[in-house]
Amino acid sequence: MVRTDELLDALLAGGRRADRLTHVRHLPAREGVRAPWPTWADADVVRGYRQLGVEQPWAHQAVAAEAAWAGRHTVLSTSTGSGKSLAFWLPALTAARGSAAARTLDPGRIETVTRRATTLYLCPTKALAAGQLAALDDLLRAAALRDVRVATADGDTSLDERRWVQEHADLVLTNPDFVHFALLPQHRRWARLLGALRYVVVDECHAFRGVFGAHVGLVLRRLQRVARSYGASPVFLLASATTADPAVSAARLVGVPAADVTAVTEDASPAGRKTFVLWQPPLLPGGDTPWSDLLPDEDPWSTPVTAPGGAVRPDAPGPPAPDDPWTVADPSNPESADDPDPLQAVADASFAATPGRPDDPARAAGAWPDDAASRRPGRSDDLELPGQDLESSRQHVVARLRGPAAASPATSHVEARAQTADAVVDPSASGPSGTGERVVTEPHDGPRRTATAEVADLLTDLVVVGARTLAFTRSRRAAESVASATRDHLRDVDPDLARAVSAYRGGYLPEERRALERSIRSGDLRALATTNALELGIDISGLDAVLVAGWPGTRVSLWQQAGRAGRAGADGLVVLVAREDPLDTFLVHHPEAIFDTPVEATVFDTGNPYVLAPHLCAAAAEIPLRADELDVFGPQAPVLLGELVERGALRRRASGWYWTHAEPATRLTDLRGSGGDPVRVVESVTGRLLGTVDAASADATVHDGAVYVHQGATFVVDELHLEDGVALVTRRDVDYGTWARWVTSTEVVSVDEESSWGPVTWGFGAVDVTTQVLGYQRKRIPDLQVLGSTDLDLPPRTLRTAAAWWTAPADVLEAAGVGEEDAPGALHAAEHASIGLLPLLATCDRWDLGGLSTALHADTGHATVFVHDAYPGGAGFAEHGFRVAPTWLRATRDAIAACPCPGGCPACVQSPKCGNANNPLDKAAAVRLLDVVLAHAPQPD
Repeated sequence: MVRTDELLDALLAGGRRADRLTHVRHLPAREGVRAPWPTWADADVVRGYRQLGVEQPWAHQAVAAEAAWAGRHTVLSTSTGSGKSLAFWLPALTAARGSAAARTLDPGRIETVTRRATTLYLCPTKALAAGQLAALDDLLRAAALRDVRVATADGDTSLDERRWVQEHADLVLTNPDFVHFALLPQHRRWARLLGALRYVVVDECHAFRGVFGAHVGLVLRRLQRVARSYGASPVFLLASATTADPAVSAARLVGVPAADVTAVTEDASPAGRKTFVLWQPPLLPGGDTPWSDLLPDEDPWSTPVTAPGGAVRPDAPGPPAPDDPWTVADPSNPESADDPDPLQAVADASFAATPGRPDDPARAAGAWPDDAASRRPGRSDDLELPGQDLESSRQHVVARLRGPAAASPATSHVEARAQTADAVVDPSASGPSGTGERVVTEPHDGPRRTATAEVADLLTDLVVVGARTLAFTRSRRAAESVASATRDHLRDVDPDLARAVSAYRGGYLPEERRALERSIRSGDLRALATTNALELGIDISGLDAVLVAGWPGTRVSLWQQAGRAGRAGADGLVVLVAREDPLDTFLVHHPEAIFDTPVEATVFDTGNPYVLAPHLCAAAAEIPLRADELDVFGPQAPVLLGELVERGALRRRASGWYWTHAEPATRLTDLRGSGGDPVRVVESVTGRLLGTVDAASADATVHDGAVYVHQGATFVVDELHLEDGVALVTRRDVDYGTWARWVTSTEVVSVDEESSWGPVTWGFGAVDVTTQVLGYQRKRIPDLQVLGSTDLDLPPRTLRTAAAWWTAPADVLEAAGVGEEDAPGALHAAEHASIGLLPLLATCDRWDLGGLSTALHADTGHATVFVHDAYPGGAGFAEHGFRVAPTWLRATRDAIAACPCPGGCPACVQSPKCGNANNPLDKAAAVRLLDVVLAHAPQPD
């Protein structure tokens, strides 16, 4: 291990980079606290742990294991690398061995044959499951245990292997998708496992949030119900990153009262001293280099087409998904069904479950980027993610909603900003109209170097001094770019070092990822440039440093990534490198927003009728639903079942509700909303499978003629066969990259409901957001000179979803003092803040929402702000916003005005997932506009 101060000295380059460091925070070391092994723990399992160097468990491991063994649902919420897995494997293995011992001692008893204790382990990514399987194999070998059988079961498991798992496995490692699509619909084949199910382990449960979290929560309820039908009552053991209210989140996920969940949050593992550095890349000399024209997403994929007739600022939809998704199709079911009526019936019932929702979905308005935003059509990266630093503003708004007596002023950081050398303070100014602030301005300092280029330099320096490092990036292409640039730098120093750096991302083949994980663990690789695919709990210890290229979106993610540095109690260095984005700039100059603000809570709503309806159908298909079982699905279940019966999705009999259609009910919903099976990238000459690309982004990334980069090697796409889900490529060294040209448009197909506030109109309906890749440009690297353009003939992709919107006619803008130049920034800021505040009123996650704003919309004829659900058909969130529009908009206005920042920050109007780089945003104009709009709002009763 290399000393942290030596690493920081290397990055500062003898003081030549000192001006790039904006803040250093030293997080103190922590001593570990041991506890004795529980008296019930299997002696052989304990011996195996001791063989691996674990003489005694940490205190939090022992506490959680004791709670699990006592039969209490338990959530362990501690830091990355704190050894959470021991807390659930110790009781699980002990239970399995105890059953095996009983079987050996008294083989003649039937119950000893049929009730061997089993455990089902669920995790969000295949890399995590593979890591856990490897760790379990190591433990069983160390303990010389041959009577405990561990296996994975997923969409890649052959039928023969799956039969062996069904008949023999004690511990089954899988994912919620497989449980939904395969295990529960075919539960009779899994009767042995389900009938003896002692524990259900849910790893990295903080990843199950928003609509995805609601889906997983309902899958777990269905799992409990089926297990009970076989006589089992499993205990749920959940492992989570440090989050707010872990017991409440775990109870909501599992479907039990919070009082029934034991939360273990006191981390007793040792932690080394962590040095956390905030870093801003330098200004570009002259500001006229080719890269200075690019927006902050440092390695853009595409160039949008200029829109006619007015600027529209979209924050595109797209369901949240891990970078390394594990979406499993049910191999036993056909890809399509002849009779679509049951699916439509469920959709109709879901729509009707909320008052006012029509039978016929509607549409919404046209949107397209109006600048060179580097947004990829359909990628989950493009989902609108409102500002993460909303806690202070939210507290203010919540207090206001509760009444004047509860309100409290927000803590100001204007004084701290005024002390910076480049800040200008006008003591006589009263601040933006309607905010009551003092004016603090910071002069524009010109374009800065990209985060990927800066991280590649820093990673090079760390490798040279012997540090083992992970560099987290925000996109797959950025990971390849950082790895390639770092290798190029290192070849000038030592060719052997260049071979010690690689990229790691989703889309690689499983065997490639496993090999890379082994290499970084063993030290054969010194550095990986990675997406968030390595954020979750894969066991990679002994790392010296972590680089983070751009704010990852949440504090939970940031601390998960930072936790990779200095694991196993060693010291570590973490460097957050800002992208050229107002949000990133704000954060690296305001460390309190990172270090002194609580992490986010996990938010989801299993009672959402849009999510619940298909799971009620799936539950009825598994075992007919009875009235006395409905409590587990929440109070909305009886009403929703009535809607499903009325629309023909289910049949009601005296004994319960039945699914009577030939097609599988599980096909009614996609847990992750992934948009289809991945597109396989295949080498034409050899037939070798190189990797996969998300279906939604295939048009923009593996179209005919596209350059595809894989581990530094470049391939050119010969043909993209969308029907077959295959892109054929040829290995070719090229000196250019490809950038797709695409256009996004929207239509208002119908207005389902409308409300007038004087000149302001509120609408609710469904929106069609349509994206189409039209062609691509070839640009020489690195100077980005355009070498040529090619047109493409690709089909459009359309997301139909529900939206709420409000208009601002010209006289409203004029009354607010918002001119033609100010309108885009005012509307954009209001849109961001609206998205950020809706989760206060509708039980959703900010990842579940998208939005757009335009100074002139073709369908409304006025300036318009849209906020929409990010899921096909809608999820009920925008509709709820429409129903509480006055409260929602007042909360939005108050959050912006209460924030003491001068011109916008993550607490009010900036968004870390804005597709337009948070530009333009006009905080003061947004407040003025909202004041005028709210002056026409109906007054509360």
